[in-house]
Amino acid sequence: MTTYKIKVNGKTYEVKVVSIEESEPTPVTHVPATAPAPSAVKEAPAAKAGEGTPVESPMQGVILDVKVKAGDAVKSGQTLLILEAMKLENEIKAPKAGTISSILVSKGQQVNSKQVLLTIA
Repeated sequence: MTTYKIKVNGKTYEVKVVSIEESEPTPVTHVPATAPAPSAVKEAPAAKAGEGTPVESPMQGVILDVKVKAGDAVKSGQTLLILEAMKLENEIKAPKAGTISSILVSKGQQVNSKQVLLTIA
C-alpha cells in the first residue's frame, strides 16, 4: 500500500492506494465533503483558413464579457472581450482594424491558452 498526500483547494488529504498485487484495501475512515466537479473546458473549433486573423486567448480563463458581435467594424486596439484569469480582468484587444467575421466563444465559457476566440477579416 502506498500513501500519498494530495492538496485540493488548499486542503491536504492523505490517500492510500493499494496495488492490484496487494490484498483488499482498508476501509476509508474520513470522507471529505465533495468538491464541485470542474466544468469541462469546451474547445472552440479552429478558425478556417481565409476567414481572417484569429485572435487567441493569451491565457486560460473565463470569458466575462463579449464586447462585439459578428459583422461589427473594429479599430486596432479596441477591446473585444474581457477575460478573467487568476482573479484579474484582462481586456483582449483587436490586433488590427477590420470586421469581426466570427465569434467562437460566449460569456461564461472557459477557454484555454492559445484558443481562438474570434476572427477579424
